[in-house]
Amino acid sequence: MKRDLERNLGEQPIAGILRELDLKANDLVSASPDQITHKMVARACKGRRLTPNVKSKILNALSACTGKPFTKADLFTY
Repeated sequence: MKRDLERNLGEQPIAGILRELDLKANDLVSASPDQITHKMVARACKGRRLTPNVKSKILNALSACTGKPFTKADLFTY
């Protein structure tokens, strides 16, 4: 049997970073070198469990948008 993973992990640090920098999901989608959607960004902020690939895409998009280096630990608590 599979263990039930908690899928809703609460608001993540990325949400605070976006508010602090006055960025919207559209800013990340537009600046992203990878194909990401507004829904991916929204799920990342709300704390829905994401795949490692999507987490990397969100990280790359934020770094491209701001020009600052971030790590996954800066954006996610899981």
